[in-house]
Amino acid sequence: MALKNLPLSVQTFLKMRTDNYIYVDKTEYVHKIASVKGVYFLSRPRRFGKSLFISTLKELFESNRLLFNDLWIADKWDWSQKNPVIHISFASLDYQNLGLPAAITEHLEEIASTNGIQLTKKSFKGQFIELIKQLYHQAGQVVILIDEYDKPIIDYLEQSGLKQARTNQKTLKTFYSVLKDAEPYLRLVFITGVSKFSKVSIFSDLNHLVDLTLAKDYGILTGYTQQELEFYFDEYIKNAMQSLHLGRNELLTLIKSWYNGFCWDGERTLYNPFGILNFFFHNDFRNFWFSTGTPTFLFHIMRRHTQFTFENALSSGTLLDKYDLDNLDLTALLFQTGYLTIQKRNFTTGEIVLDYPNQEVRDSMYAYLINNLAPSFTTKPAEITVQDLQQAFRAHDLERVEDIVNTLFSDVPYNLFEKQVRKDNADLDKFMDAALLAENFFHGLIHLMFKYLGVFIDSEVHTAKGRADSVVQTDTHIYIFEFKFNKTAEEAFQQIEDRGYARKYKLSGKTIIGIGVNFNRKERLTDAWIIKNL
Repeated sequence: MALKNLPLSVQTFLKMRTDNYIYVDKTEYVHKIASVKGVYFLSRPRRFGKSLFISTLKELFESNRLLFNDLWIADKWDWSQKNPVIHISFASLDYQNLGLPAAITEHLEEIASTNGIQLTKKSFKGQFIELIKQLYHQAGQVVILIDEYDKPIIDYLEQSGLKQARTNQKTLKTFYSVLKDAEPYLRLVFITGVSKFSKVSIFSDLNHLVDLTLAKDYGILTGYTQQELEFYFDEYIKNAMQSLHLGRNELLTLIKSWYNGFCWDGERTLYNPFGILNFFFHNDFRNFWFSTGTPTFLFHIMRRHTQFTFENALSSGTLLDKYDLDNLDLTALLFQTGYLTIQKRNFTTGEIVLDYPNQEVRDSMYAYLINNLAPSFTTKPAEITVQDLQQAFRAHDLERVEDIVNTLFSDVPYNLFEKQVRKDNADLDKFMDAALLAENFFHGLIHLMFKYLGVFIDSEVHTAKGRADSVVQTDTHIYIFEFKFNKTAEEAFQQIEDRGYARKYKLSGKTIIGIGVNFNRKERLTDAWIIKNL
């Protein structure tokens, strides 16, 4: 029997159900949302099934019953009810060329024409409310489905595009303000996007907006759970076992490590559909999701804030809601775009611990950041340099480790880096001098490089008397690093001894080595390292 097709690029429920694609049944959540009149919002990263969910709602309210045969909802929905649907995907609007107001107007006129309606108003705001009212009088309460509501903003988050982002933000605020006065004519409004702008900036008039982003009952509304993966993709799992010559448990463990881990409720983890579907298509462990959207604007923000390490980052639901164009919060951005996800969540205190979701995202982010921070990797990529470091550490060849680290830093244009940061932060001198700025930058880069080693490393490891900068562990050794900037390697090593960083590892049975390192600003190299057995 032929396998069902993998829905690699399929975002419409109609195509999914009529062309023999695998559909992971999410209609229980469709029913849950569709059964209650309201205005709903859901934020999820790109390629995470938002468009498919919107499309499923569309087919439900248009009462296309045959598409839902054999699904959970089939015998639980009143198929006699039918509602007119306004479906807007901002990804399909030509706002780059037409401008956002003209693009919205063009799309509203297309919807009106399809429904035999002639719009008379001139502004997009007037046309929107006119369309809603006419559809209501024509066929009953209206369902509004808006996909990627924020794309006209996030497309312009580079520093040079922020003016256009603010202009589009004002346009969208005007557009969504229509929904408040249109409430009597509406059956359901469902809005999706990647980002989660504050209600003040875009949804200020939607006081009744229900945000499902962190809602515990909707944590697995999109994406695939482990159970869903093993049930719906069983035949593809068997194919991968044969192709890769792996047992089922071994294969599933690797798949989970590479592609699982996304989480919004602090309990259940998910696969990003795009990554896991591509794995089953290629039967190869590769970077699929990360490579489809290079986070260039995120990198520029990281560089401005000299922040490159995010493992076990503490946050809260309130902070993760923060999305202000004039004060973009980096942690919130990384969470909303999918590069960080929830590892732990305390519903009593509101505290949330964030981290990279899986090996694909973590390793890809390390490599991306290293290659962008160190131009010398244009000829020798981070992956190759990391292999060199792995071999050097495992061979206990610290002279080779030192050579590789110096090669890493020798071509870093930190003067240009400082200049750019100062340009982007006019008041930088008030809270950070040049030495501290550069120290944070170099410490961040060395942390990324060591993290990418593939051996166990902690950065800023807490002890009773302070924090060691980095600790690298191999099968036989523990290397405790302390980094200084424009001081001396002796001072760095003395801090390791004075603060007793080695004590917590005394029972490990491994050889413990302390390494003091100083970055020499003038030479753009590290000074001679102080290396001693602890």
